[in-house]
Amino acid sequence: MAARWLDLVDPAKDELLRALPPGVDPDVVEVLLAPASDGVRVRPLLESHGGYVFGIFLEAVPEQEQDRITYREIDVVASPDLVVTVRKTPTGSTAWISAPVEASSPGESAGALLHRLIDDVAESFLSAVGAVDEEIDELEEHMEDWSPERVRGRVSGLRQDLLHARRNVSATRAAIRRIVDHRLDVSDDRLFPTDVEQLFVDTYETLVRAGDELDVARDLLASARDHHQAKVAESQNEIVKTLTVIASLVLVPTLIVGYYGQNFEGAFDDWHWSLAFSTSLIVVTTVVQLVAYRWRRWI
Repeated sequence: MAARWLDLVDPAKDELLRALPPGVDPDVVEVLLAPASDGVRVRPLLESHGGYVFGIFLEAVPEQEQDRITYREIDVVASPDLVVTVRKTPTGSTAWISAPVEASSPGESAGALLHRLIDDVAESFLSAVGAVDEEIDELEEHMEDWSPERVRGRVSGLRQDLLHARRNVSATRAAIRRIVDHRLDVSDDRLFPTDVEQLFVDTYETLVRAGDELDVARDLLASARDHHQAKVAESQNEIVKTLTVIASLVLVPTLIVGYYGQNFEGAFDDWHWSLAFSTSLIVVTTVVQLVAYRWRRWI
């Protein structure tokens, strides 16, 4: 049976109440009117409320210029005859236009419309994984010429992006699993008949693939982080080695000067024993040490 679909972008309360079917819980209305989530504090869900289902989904939008992933919240109320979506513009982002689901074929059921919406959300996570993979490749490419502070900042940012994406993918997959397992429906399976449930199987597999690719990206990021830490440790070893060589070069002249600084009761009063010999001894021992260190490739 064909269903009506109403798409609202940042609606006012009166506009939302006119669009919703009768009998929607006040708590659901409050959530629908709440400001947009940042993708961290809100967890995707899909639950039954008697005559309708209520869902919260987060679409991943990679913003490569800002090196981040923005999440656009989509709330949905679906009954067998009506689907109402509420799209919330993220803070600091441009207004959100209607999604491709608006161009759906006429005559589609409410379950099929809901599948289109959730399938777009699932595909967005694959796009986010691709963007993260590109950023990891860029990080590995510039590991040598970027400053350590910039590398650490990018690793930290990518780690947070992967963590939030993995969390949202898992929650979305759990919600879809309830449909696939026949644990979520309303009005005698009118919303999710068998043919619609089969569509959600493909969406579930897309989310499984997105989760697997996020795990691979996490392993790649861990490898890049380990490589950076190894480079930092190597640089620190070079610094320690240089300081050790400097201390060693200074040690022998210090011993010579300290030896000549003792009171030998005129034994070294002659200039050739004091200034000339001590200076020559300092120069010779320093050169010998430098040659030895160079031969051992310590410097």
